[in-house]
Amino acid sequence: MKKIFIALLIATFSLGASAQFEKGTKYFNASLSGFGLSYSKVPGFCMNLETAAGYFIADGWMLNGLIGWEHTGGANQFNLGAGARYYMQENGIFFGGGMKYGLNSAGGESEVMHNAYLTPEVGYCFYLNNHVSIEPSVYVDMCLNHFKDYTKVGLKISFGYYF
Repeated sequence: MKKIFIALLIATFSLGASAQFEKGTKYFNASLSGFGLSYSKVPGFCMNLETAAGYFIADGWMLNGLIGWEHTGGANQFNLGAGARYYMQENGIFFGGGMKYGLNSAGGESEVMHNAYLTPEVGYCFYLNNHVSIEPSVYVDMCLNHFKDYTKVGLKISFGYYF
């Protein structure tokens, strides 16, 4: 009985999830990462807040843009980026990628750095209702001009709204 209930529950979430990935759907999210959920060579406290907006250009394919703020090891970084996601309609797993520009102020005007990042991620959409989802994902922010020092790997928790 327990197995049948779990199978029906999974089927219900899977069938409901595919409608959110249709062409013309709009998307907004807010995400949080850091707090020991990421690995970086830079020591100290890390926190990242981002918000993104997107639009499904075809079933399962979304283009998005993001803006964010990051605090790592005493430095602040402001991010601006764009990317794309592909959602597997059968189960809600998504694959994303994009580019991000980061303006890092490491302690003063004389130490401002401009970084470019390649940002692959993989995650899952768990729907709370027809519009709201929790989206845990694993990401890599590969710094293209300071790879060894500023590349980060971590876990991100997002709250998405599909309308």
